Amino acid sequence: MTFNKKIILIISFMMALALLLSGCSKNTGVSSAPADTKTPDEISAENKDAEKTPENTPQKEAEKSDDQKYKFISAPKLNVRESADPASSILDSLIKGSKVIVLEKLSDSQGTEWYKAEYSTFDGKKTGFISAEYTVDKREDLFGEDLRGLDLSPFEKIEYKDNKRVKVKGIYVTIHAAAGAKLEKLLELADTTDINAFVIDVKDDYGSMLFKTEAASKYASSANDKAPVKDIAALMKRLKEKNIYTIARIVSFKDPTYASYNMDKVIIKKDTGEPFVNSDNITWVSPHDRNLWDYNIAVAKEAAKAGFNEIQFDYVRFPASNGGKLDAVLDYRNVENEGKPETIQNYLKKAYSEISPENVYISADVYGLVGSVHDDMQMGQYWEAVSNYTDYICPMMYPSHYADGTYGVAVPDADPYATLLQGSKDAVLRNQNLETPAIIRPWIQSFTASWVKGHISYGPDQINAQIKALNDAGVDEYLLWNASNNYNLK
Repeated sequence: MTFNKKIILIISFMMALALLLSGCSKNTGVSSAPADTKTPDEISAENKDAEKTPENTPQKEAEKSDDQKYKFISAPKLNVRESADPASSILDSLIKGSKVIVLEKLSDSQGTEWYKAEYSTFDGKKTGFISAEYTVDKREDLFGEDLRGLDLSPFEKIEYKDNKRVKVKGIYVTIHAAAGAKLEKLLELADTTDINAFVIDVKDDYGSMLFKTEAASKYASSANDKAPVKDIAALMKRLKEKNIYTIARIVSFKDPTYASYNMDKVIIKKDTGEPFVNSDNITWVSPHDRNLWDYNIAVAKEAAKAGFNEIQFDYVRFPASNGGKLDAVLDYRNVENEGKPETIQNYLKKAYSEISPENVYISADVYGLVGSVHDDMQMGQYWEAVSNYTDYICPMMYPSHYADGTYGVAVPDADPYATLLQGSKDAVLRNQNLETPAIIRPWIQSFTASWVKGHISYGPDQINAQIKALNDAGVDEYLLWNASNNYNLK
């Protein structure tokens, strides 16, 4: 080998070695660590990745997207059939918004497209065939004008270290019962039954306070005038000694006291400018009123500081409007141009963000039928929108409040088990549409609805029938309503 050839070979070897070393270095040019070692930042990143569940890693998400094609039902109710044939047997019916997984796409002899789909039922996953025409790719595609602006993205909910969650079995307690002699009877009830929680009016249906608050002094001073509890600390101490989980009920938009100070905020009739009153003859303030939001949230903060474990917003809705027929004649003072469900959700989002730093939970009452219908009932209560931004959602499932024939039950009041079973099953399925739903904790009936044709008397047997229905649907919390706080549980 000549000298020149040796030189060329040496140079080639050196260049190859340089390339090899270059390939082993980090691309940033900062670190020259060998490929089989890791910097502290790399190790930290890998440790964080290891803490993730497999379903949450980007790779798994990509695989999930490829293997599971989600679709959402766009028809008010869509039949699931045994085969890709409109004449085949109906297996189930899915309401608008239900999520399905497409397993196969096919066409029938008429050219109609079908999906073989997996869908959720209360009894587990099932498969069947649905018309592709009545599906959309994203839930947001379902949001027409009535549901515009809703946010169903995952929302973190936590358990507070010094305020552990409780499987609530509660009763409603009025302002005057909490402040009077009846309190001892209710505490005795808790001692001798499963009752472990009190939902106490802090701001009631008339806007009156349980105890004097700075919030009322600022926004509606006369709300403090008849506050019956003079020492809220003593009351809370008494309840805690009895291990009672305390829930502060705050009536949100039905507030005649606040309305008297803010007549420019109430809902009015467009033709006359007169305040709108509902069947109970009470003036309603518009839920769009941000000033009232701030008032309610301020009251909630004071309740939290007083020691309540949870804040429950009631009447967190627009007034009944005859199925929306009154909307054309009412002025809701909607200066933000929001949809009703959007306003209700924005109120709850704001309340959650401002109140949760006090380490209390947030719940909201909704109509019992909200979990079974595909819309907001023209009152702003869209199940997923409320459930996503609360810790607990409390459908008012009083059998007496359902129309005859609901769920196929001739007189719902006379069949509390069947009524509660179907209503709670629907609610459980609706929660499956969300990644971060609220815990379902229904209000149930502890009174006799003598005004209902075909009603029955409600006592321990009827209450237990409702509780059994909830349990059979997988719901293990409840609240008992009796306006006069006379509970017959034994």
